[in-house]
Amino acid sequence: MTERAARRPRWWAELSLIAVVYAAYSGGRLLARGDVGGAVEHGLAILRLEQALHLNAEHPLNRLFTSTPALGIPADFAYASLHYLVTPAVLVWLFRRRPGRYRAARTWLMLSTLLGLVGFTLLPTCPPRLLDAGHGFVDTMAQFSAYGWWGAEASAPRGMGGMTNQYAAMPSLHVGWALWCGVMLWRHGRTPLFRALGVAYPLLTVVVVMGTANHYFLDAVAGAAVMGLGLLLTAPALRLADRVRTTLPGGEAPVRSPIVGGGCETSAGERIPGQRSSTDSADDTTAWGLPSSGDAASVGEAR
Repeated sequence: MTERAARRPRWWAELSLIAVVYAAYSGGRLLARGDVGGAVEHGLAILRLEQALHLNAEHPLNRLFTSTPALGIPADFAYASLHYLVTPAVLVWLFRRRPGRYRAARTWLMLSTLLGLVGFTLLPTCPPRLLDAGHGFVDTMAQFSAYGWWGAEASAPRGMGGMTNQYAAMPSLHVGWALWCGVMLWRHGRTPLFRALGVAYPLLTVVVVMGTANHYFLDAVAGAAVMGLGLLLTAPALRLADRVRTTLPGGEAPVRSPIVGGGCETSAGERIPGQRSSTDSADDTTAWGLPSSGDAASVGEAR
């Protein structure tokens, strides 16, 4: 069995795991609606803090998007759809093309998503578009709803606004997921185009969420912070999962990378073509901040 085949998880198990986590996230997001009055107060507090720190970029961006349909309409489509399209696409790409990296990347994304749910629960926040009109924000998705599938209640399809929590704004997982996608494209893409997309996509998402009045700038900052915390928890979570798996009846030990050229002899200093040195592996491990061996780290790139 090749290293690529040995390292790639079972697709059906991965699909089931992702479905369960996303269902738990969606259900918990709906249950964490919180008090509307409290959500409005939280939103106003964030707005006042931003104004005090001179970070209030939402107003000029929102005015630009509402006065320029050529910007506002594409931004609404981007807000309503890209996180549902790009994030799964990057997951599938990693699964197929970078299987040695997939497990750690998937765990990072899932942990950060669940941490975001904690934020929605503890700090329900009214987005700028739902504040009183006197605060100067216009809901671009409501303004341009005739051009898309959404209505006046967030990005949900018309008539389904009750199935979404409009006060789940802090942190912004639109930004968090976009940052995760950007890191994956930058680290594992092998062309300048992939790296350029890795930089552009998170930045574009930050502009879109503010210009459409769906998030404050500090929501975006919190989304990035949640992803950072999720990354720190990834290695311990993988080690714990492997320990649990090995203690279960019929559990298997973590898959180790096969010894390339085992049983073959080469002259001193000679490397088999395609063989990776220990330095190469150490560089990958250091960059991820994960353990250096075993599938628990999931950091060895398949060749």
